[in-house]
Amino acid sequence: MNSAPAWKLDVEADGIAWLTLDKPDSSANSLSSSVLRELEQQLQTLSGQSLRGLVLRSAKPSGFIVGADIPEFTTFSSAAVALEHVRLGQRVCAAVEALPFPTVAAIHGFALGGGLELALACRYRAAVGDSKLSLGLPEVQLGIHPGFGGTVRSVRLLGVSAAMQLMLTGRPVRADRALKIGLVDRLVVGRSELDEAARQLIRARQPPHRPPLLERLLSWPGVRALVRPRLLREVASRASLERYPAPYAIIDLWYRFGARGAAAYEAEAQSIAALFTHPTARNLIRVFLLQDRLKGLARKGGAKLERVHVVGAGVMGGDIAAWCALRGLSVTLQDRELRLIEPAIVRARGLFEKRLSDPAERLSAGQRLQADIEGAGVDTADLVIEAVFEDLSTKHALYAAIEPRLRPEAVLASNTSSLTLESLATALRDPGRLVGLHFFNPVAQMPLVEVVHYPATRPEVLAAALAFTRRIDKLPLPCRSSPGFLVNRVLFPYLHEALHAAGDGIDFEVIDRAAVEFGMPMGPIELSDVVGLDVLLHVGEIVTTALHQQPPAFVARVRELVQQGKLGRKSGQGFYRWRDGKVVRSAEHRHTPLPEYLSDRLILALVNECVACLREGIVGDADLIDAGVIFGTGFAPFRGGPLNYARARGVDACVQRLEELTQRYGVRFRPDAGWQQLRAPDSAR
Repeated sequence: MNSAPAWKLDVEADGIAWLTLDKPDSSANSLSSSVLRELEQQLQTLSGQSLRGLVLRSAKPSGFIVGADIPEFTTFSSAAVALEHVRLGQRVCAAVEALPFPTVAAIHGFALGGGLELALACRYRAAVGDSKLSLGLPEVQLGIHPGFGGTVRSVRLLGVSAAMQLMLTGRPVRADRALKIGLVDRLVVGRSELDEAARQLIRARQPPHRPPLLERLLSWPGVRALVRPRLLREVASRASLERYPAPYAIIDLWYRFGARGAAAYEAEAQSIAALFTHPTARNLIRVFLLQDRLKGLARKGGAKLERVHVVGAGVMGGDIAAWCALRGLSVTLQDRELRLIEPAIVRARGLFEKRLSDPAERLSAGQRLQADIEGAGVDTADLVIEAVFEDLSTKHALYAAIEPRLRPEAVLASNTSSLTLESLATALRDPGRLVGLHFFNPVAQMPLVEVVHYPATRPEVLAAALAFTRRIDKLPLPCRSSPGFLVNRVLFPYLHEALHAAGDGIDFEVIDRAAVEFGMPMGPIELSDVVGLDVLLHVGEIVTTALHQQPPAFVARVRELVQQGKLGRKSGQGFYRWRDGKVVRSAEHRHTPLPEYLSDRLILALVNECVACLREGIVGDADLIDAGVIFGTGFAPFRGGPLNYARARGVDACVQRLEELTQRYGVRFRPDAGWQQLRAPDSAR
């Protein structure tokens, strides 16, 4: 263990002390137990000194404090162990709050979770107000809630409405919003101005921010009883108490104590300690660590790919180009005519408007994305991504045209969702430069990119593709080339089983409700409409044919809808009717009992295919399968992934149910031979 100190204390001649956090052997600061204990010792020393003020800041370029040390959570063997850690964090924040001189948190980049709770304990907060600023309390996304006093101090500082928005959604706020609600007291343009802003706040000694009177009134005992039902309804519309208890606990803590008194802090500590033992928290923490593992897969070097050329300005190609430009890359976007590129440019402007608060940054992002009808960008690109129609001959013709113009070290990537690299590479003179970069729709929202390789892919090409994926802030999942790769391969048995159920006469809304009640973000019928019935039909045929699977008879109905131009959400009509981007639902089947076996038909079809992918080595291990399916499909996060769910339910129980389904519905449910491998203790890693 590295014994180097995490905190450095400097006291200037004017009496202002500076505590700088630089956690050893880490690219970002986090509040591990050792970091908190060290800070506690520093604060004990400072509390007895006659100082003008104290500034807490970070030496890391990445940001202030990213939060607690999440891997440490996995060592909490009981609620009592968790309680000990939480009380340490509470003591430290209380010690900051009790200092007899002004305190300032000087924030750049991010201040999240425990990091923001520490900042809330300071009298003032100054921040660099650029697009990188991210201030939030995302603990609900881990199945817990703030535990270092944040459930109390956030309400006292911001008022009920803003504090509940932060805690119940877990979403961070941008600079302008943070200033408006009083989360920060001063915004500066650049990090070079941050220290002076902190000094000015200490010298001015203005009263700390208080929320408006109406917001303070909301925490009065009688008023709390009126506000609480509205908060509960808002949470219930997104999550159930049984599956996601943390947001309900946040409301309960506020309702009982009104963010006042020592009892409120003690109740917070007891509550979060109990939540740490709940299956939802364990699984959501697992999901966080899976995400961290995916990020780590790109930390092995790889050439920097800065100049990107995208061929195909449809929804996928255009949105990939826009995302790359947003993340700072120079991008050229090619299609046959300017009129085909213009809609992508319009969507890109909307993305920049939404994601970038600084007009200068929006302008810069727009300038990085250039229409390129002639394809001149091919000659200078580090990376060419083709996103043309999912047709082998079309892609072969494109490769024949552009490969002679590629720089020797340039990488060629396909956004194919189903075709194998082996089949694509037959048109290439240098097949070693080919990888798959399979993005998911919508590109701006879906975090996963399948980085597909095959035996001919050169190691340095794969490393560069992984590094590129992280460079644009996506999660890379290395996949072996195979029909449908991982995500589409396991998704189609799930989607097709929904069509089998529809063919059995089960209503679309009932099918979708079975999946949503299991925990999926939307049902398979609605998802089919979102993907597009034309895409469902085309890609489904490729995958099922390659894997020698029998498509459901209901596919004939899908083909009829496509022929009629009823493609799903994008046309306003598919399986469902759509209005303003949402399904027009009826109340007819809202309370219809779910047919026996329906949920298992859908979910175990997907899980069984995951087991097959594990057996075939499509990705490295079971954990990576869980990560890919969670981040690629939105699979119920509180269950920790499909294979984690299968282990929790019991391998024998899953196999037995699959055998029952085989007897009832046919060989498509036959348990894969890989279930035995899932029993092995080392199958996850």
